[in-house]
Amino acid sequence: MTLRPVALLGAAALLAGALYVGRAGAGPLPPLGALLDPVHGAWSAATYADLPDSAVSALPSLSDRVEVRYDSRGVPHIFAATEEDAMRALGFVVARDRLFQMELQARAGAGTLTELVGPAAIPADSEARHLGLPWGAEQGLASFPADSKGRRFLEAYAEGVNAWIDQASPAEWPVEYKLLGRRPARWSPVNSLHLYSRMGFTLAYMNGERDRLAAKALVGEAAARALFPLHTPVQEPIQPNGGDAPRTDPLVLPPPGATDSAALALVPLLPRGVRDDDAEVSRSFASNNWAVSPARSRSGHALLAGDPHLGLTLPSIWYEAHLVVPGQLDVYGVTIPGTPGIVMGFTRNVAWSTTNTGADVLDYYRETLDDQARPTRYLLDGVWKPLERRQEEYRGKGGEILRVDTVRYTHRGPLQRLGNEWVSMRWTVNEPSDLAAAYSNAARATTAMEFLDAYARDFFAPAQNAIVADRAGNIAIRSTGHYPLRPAGHDGLAILDGSTSASDWTGYWPVAQYPQALNPAQGYLASANQEPIDSRHTPAYFGYDAAFEPWRALQINRLLRQNASVTLDDMRRYQTDPGSVRADWFVAYLRHAARVAAARGAGSASLTAADSLLGAWDRRYTVGNDGALLFETALGMSVRRTWDELVPPGDSLRVATPSSSVFLALMADSASPWWDRRSTRDVVEDRDALLAGALAASYDSLVARHGPPSRGGWAWGKVARARVNHLLGLEGFSAVGLAVQGGRGTLNPSVQNGGFGASWRMVVELGPTIRAMGTYPGGQSGNPASPRYADRLRLWKDGDLELLVFPSALDSLPASQVTSRLSLVPGGR
Repeated sequence: MTLRPVALLGAAALLAGALYVGRAGAGPLPPLGALLDPVHGAWSAATYADLPDSAVSALPSLSDRVEVRYDSRGVPHIFAATEEDAMRALGFVVARDRLFQMELQARAGAGTLTELVGPAAIPADSEARHLGLPWGAEQGLASFPADSKGRRFLEAYAEGVNAWIDQASPAEWPVEYKLLGRRPARWSPVNSLHLYSRMGFTLAYMNGERDRLAAKALVGEAAARALFPLHTPVQEPIQPNGGDAPRTDPLVLPPPGATDSAALALVPLLPRGVRDDDAEVSRSFASNNWAVSPARSRSGHALLAGDPHLGLTLPSIWYEAHLVVPGQLDVYGVTIPGTPGIVMGFTRNVAWSTTNTGADVLDYYRETLDDQARPTRYLLDGVWKPLERRQEEYRGKGGEILRVDTVRYTHRGPLQRLGNEWVSMRWTVNEPSDLAAAYSNAARATTAMEFLDAYARDFFAPAQNAIVADRAGNIAIRSTGHYPLRPAGHDGLAILDGSTSASDWTGYWPVAQYPQALNPAQGYLASANQEPIDSRHTPAYFGYDAAFEPWRALQINRLLRQNASVTLDDMRRYQTDPGSVRADWFVAYLRHAARVAAARGAGSASLTAADSLLGAWDRRYTVGNDGALLFETALGMSVRRTWDELVPPGDSLRVATPSSSVFLALMADSASPWWDRRSTRDVVEDRDALLAGALAASYDSLVARHGPPSRGGWAWGKVARARVNHLLGLEGFSAVGLAVQGGRGTLNPSVQNGGFGASWRMVVELGPTIRAMGTYPGGQSGNPASPRYADRLRLWKDGDLELLVFPSALDSLPASQVTSRLSLVPGGR
């Protein structure tokens, strides 16, 4: 799949023209004259669309010459004398391909987007600053000793980025700078930490406190605790529990109780999450990884697969690279543009990937202050302590001040005024974490356990399920991060009393208690954001049900259980397997309800047709199937009708939605009062009446919208498509309408989560010679006019992977595979 450069630039010009016409209002773009300058404007993107055959550039801080060879997939293979030089070169080559992306994402973490795009970004910047993201990044950098590996790597990387900026002419600047009328900013080491903070925000900012509290306000304490439990009712954990099948634990749901005015008064003390009409809670940022032992591998070697699911963007969130420092480092994989090191990948000895743990690493504290309007002190153990004050200035594109805030901090973290109260927050994302050192030290490991131990020493947040396999045939996994030890009796889902230090965390879990496994008897390991450790075995509070999702884990475990001779190609196919345990289980209930309705004399032609369509569906989310649309619509309507008690009077949206696991558990009680709809006062529905009604109504609504299914309008590939958006949302620079197999609850859920999905796919076989394949949705270049901008989209869409070239030395990369040569030399030589 390719995007035409002329069309792309035309779209940019049209957008710029539309915004320029409205410049007297809020138009953020410059006059078109500069934009369309044939030498320095947007059209120059075509001139620099591809890499030169060869180039020599000076990088003043290098200790020795660095050679870079780009292979036929646009991957730079960096050969350096020291790790610091490798990081300088990495900063240089990533900046050459992705400079605007780096700056945009760093500014998102720093809360300075207004300086790039103007006042429209004030809400986003304000959120970042009030969460303490820039404060945490600056504190983290200050905590690194001057000679620490992490600080050295951050500084070396920044030197490489700035060397590129210094050498690039305005014509070489990314087109987005020209659209915005801006120039690249200098890169600082703290920018990489801003990126890490933003990653932490994406993966570890969860607010279970508000969900349970808001539900308590409407349906009472007992019901809220059952609807939002600590443990997921569907259990097949990351740390194997000895079972040979998933387990569904019973969950008793008390009937809706009376409203709780005390809880209602506390709800405004917690930040308000996004509310929408999505009928089912779904993890947008889902991920999968798994490993297979030699005993279950056809080749007799360990196998590993990983596909982190994040925001789908052009350019991609990842950048592929290979770093070689003879005798020290030889690592291939993906890096986050703007940060030093390989986040996921492989060496000659180990391969690894990560998924998000869903751990609860954030707590709120209700503080007592000396002045509600302009506080300067807070009360702790009977003593008034000074608040740290930080003045936050929001500046526009021209440096003008747009707004000024004051953010205050207790010893726990940032303080926010919510309603008439002040609430502080402690969050591991704002604690110092040397991720650059963690990635480097882990990449030096030669065995699976060496890798996990090195990772655990330095990796703080966001907590990740790190899976690893080695050439000796070991497979292992550990949920790695820092998990708070909370006061006795506190489960992490209540606002604590900030006036006493007895509410504070007392430390972190010891590594020995982390969910983990090494060479399990079953011969495989898998994580897909399910609860990491069996609810019957957990040593302490880890997180809550709504932060976990069982369905993809159930599917990959099912596939691995059924195959005792797994190949590397099987691993690839599984990443986009369209099967769904979720659909298997819920379809059975929907069809049973249709039969019950017919027996009760409450059937209809629509219900019969809907039941027939679900019966013919194989519950696989292939592009051409007709059943998935009906199932998803019916399940969504069932959820809406069931949880109507969670909609406040006079509102149309729920304050919170229980997980699909809780909804499944409710199915066991066909007469539960939760099935009764509030809107049908003269009828008391049971499970089957509600499900049958939702199924028939869904069928009718789809016929009205798409016509009868026989006409082809219900085909999954037509109604549920993936999109990969440009970072600024520019339609002409985006890829939209991608027909992709998969859906909610499958291993490839991107089509229903809009702009989210598998951001990188990799499979590795760890034999005497490493075999690896991979791809991601996009390309190495951030230039929309480049043939390397979206050249991998077709592979990603179709579930295909490419062989990854992994040369051990500079002269071992065949000349036929080299597309560009870059020599970086010290100083001006």
